[in-house]
Amino acid sequence: MRSPVSGMLAETYLQYLEETYVKHCRENKKVTYYKIYVDDIIFDQNKISEHTIHNFMNNVDKHLDFKMSMEENGIINS
Repeated sequence: MRSPVSGMLAETYLQYLEETYVKHCRENKKVTYYKIYVDDIIFDQNKISEHTIHNFMNNVDKHLDFKMSMEENGIINS
């Protein structure tokens, strides 16, 4: 059974990652478009590839393994 605080801890850590790494990448123009909706990262594929984002996020912390779900026909399979 999942702990009631696990969602809060996950959200806190993701905010830390966003503030520490994503903000830095945006300032250095490595990431030109970045939005988060709940637990999704929304980006412009004309400006950055999903593989670039995925590789970057998986190299931030060796204890985390981010998974990618791609949209097909307007639906994201999780």
